[in-house]
Amino acid sequence: MPFTFGTLPARVPELSPALGHPTTPNQTIMASIKPIGDRVVVKAQEAETQTASGLFIPDTAKEKPMKGTVVAAGPGKTENGTHVAMTVKEGDIVLYGKYAGTEITIDGDDVLI
Repeated sequence: MPFTFGTLPARVPELSPALGHPTTPNQTIMASIKPIGDRVVVKAQEAETQTASGLFIPDTAKEKPMKGTVVAAGPGKTENGTHVAMTVKEGDIVLYGKYAGTEITIDGDDVLI
């Protein structure tokens, strides 16, 4: 009797969300990110390309943006045994310091933690 291989599975098995992998093929890693504690993930808004008076700003003169949209927010922190909830949620527009946080790249997008 010759040895035969079984049939291949119809689809790739789902990856574990606990490992930070998407659970469905069309879900991105950005959507599955969940910060811990009182951390937030912010996507910076595009820098202004034109002034209010109509002058165009060259790429070399653009300043680093200090305004962005919250992509993900942690549950909050525990202080003296009581839970302090976050005051921001996904979709909020926030202002942050020029050199605040840590910049990382997720799914080709630069975000700030």
